[in-house]
Amino acid sequence: MSLQENIKHQITESIQTQQIVMAEKGEYIEVAAQKIVDALLADKKILCCGNAGSISNAQYFVSLMINRFARERPSLPAISLVNDVQMISSIASMQSYDEVYAKQLRALGQNNDILLIYYIDGDTLSLLKLINAAHDKNMPVILFSGENDMSLEGALRENDLCVSIPSQVVHRINESQMLITHCVCDLVDSQLFGNQLT
Repeated sequence: MSLQENIKHQITESIQTQQIVMAEKGEYIEVAAQKIVDALLADKKILCCGNAGSISNAQYFVSLMINRFARERPSLPAISLVNDVQMISSIASMQSYDEVYAKQLRALGQNNDILLIYYIDGDTLSLLKLINAAHDKNMPVILFSGENDMSLEGALRENDLCVSIPSQVVHRINESQMLITHCVCDLVDSQLFGNQLT
């Protein structure tokens, strides 16, 4: 395969994955955005987390909520559980890495806050403990995942939501999660602040 054929293959595969997301996951994306809107209207906040490569997606979502997406508007309350290196290192070394997110959530999370998790691949135990901690706090969970590991989806409850990318390719899942993030942020802004004039 030539370099140009390789480029075309990558772009075509990405487009095909996102077309499947558009056809099959639109309703799930809408529900995710509505859950976030309902929480924000009730003066609740969004706690966000990921692991491995998904950490950057979690940080990006929180930056869009606090700063802005496509328009100037008031900051929206969101907390990243992946940013504080000292906190994570302290919990991991003095207790257990499996507790690095759950322990933070127990301190910061409140009833009916939302927990948003980005997952692509890798270890799930810290995220499973995080989901259990959210359930103990009566916090609905929104999971953005792929098809690499279904254990997190199996830990969800009726009031939770999973938006699963129909792929096992790490970079396709990552690209689609970024697109879903943009869709969710646009829907949240539209619901809270009205449709933006073009």
